[in-house]
Amino acid sequence: MTSIGPSLMCANMGELRDTIVRLDQAEADFFHFDIMDGKFVPNFTMGPDMIRELRHYTDKIFDAHLMIEEPERYIKVFAEAGCDMISVHAESTIHLQRTLNQIKELGVKAGVALNPASSLNHLDYVWDIVDYVVLMTVNPGFAGQKFIPLTLEKIKKLKKLIQENGNSIEIQVDGNISYEIIPQVLNKGADMLVCGTSCLFRKGESLEYSMANLHSFLEGLSKGNVANS
Repeated sequence: MTSIGPSLMCANMGELRDTIVRLDQAEADFFHFDIMDGKFVPNFTMGPDMIRELRHYTDKIFDAHLMIEEPERYIKVFAEAGCDMISVHAESTIHLQRTLNQIKELGVKAGVALNPASSLNHLDYVWDIVDYVVLMTVNPGFAGQKFIPLTLEKIKKLKKLIQENGNSIEIQVDGNISYEIIPQVLNKGADMLVCGTSCLFRKGESLEYSMANLHSFLEGLSKGNVANS
């Protein structure tokens, strides 16, 4: 079943509490937090104190995407702030297996994030400890970028690898997941959609209206039997 995760970096920063409450009621499945340190990516966003404060307003899953160097230094901080899922970039940590194990030991789901040009080979020796993989479909750092078409083949290859290994790993896609792109990524095997300005935080539309449209669109795709290709 496809799950929808609003990307809160695309929300109005002055209205995050209201945004969380409204999207919770509109049946968001999880909330996606992009954590950026200005080093691994050229931008700064969010932090554990913000997450800790927002945690009071919903019981939905909090998904922290750590786009930071040496993420192992901050895993415990984000877990204690209330995150249920934490993904780290394979490119950002020297000891990927150790970092993922650190996440798991805190009772949090562990994810590996990969930049568009990064190889799936990063996953070769961590299959047994990964709960989900975040495939970036744009280069991380800023909202509003163009979808990179070659990432579709990457989703397909990852889905095949997961099935061949007999894993129950979910595939999360992040980056310009628009109405045009959604059927394509689902066809290739995506399970979790990180939704930003392309389909959810749209000018001139209320959050409730946008979320209802998105649910209706996904329901229509489901009835049309979207299949892997």
